[in-house]
Amino acid sequence: MSTLPACPVCASTFVYEDGALLICPECAHEWNPSEAAPEEAAKVWKDANGNVLQDGDSVTVIKDLKVKGSSLVVKVGTKVKNIRLIDGDHDIDCKIDGIGAMQLKTEFVKKA
Repeated sequence: MSTLPACPVCASTFVYEDGALLICPECAHEWNPSEAAPEEAAKVWKDANGNVLQDGDSVTVIKDLKVKGSSLVVKVGTKVKNIRLIDGDHDIDCKIDGIGAMQLKTEFVKKA
């Protein structure tokens, strides 16, 4: 009896063969075992102009941004230094002078 590999999506061991494909009955994932598994590409963050951003870059705000839960506003042209890129709804974790720690979206900044 041959042993089949576990499902790459849900790690189920109840995999069965159907012709050249392997099928997982738990998550319905189908794959060809002879093909190499696609590797996930590293996420690339880009600013409003399409420039690639990296941790530690400096960016400039391109639109007035209201700070939620406060009457403060981050004005156009505010320079933010030493950004950290994160996964999630907001892509940039930073500290803005006069406001403090906050998160920004990459669509509202340009690389300085």
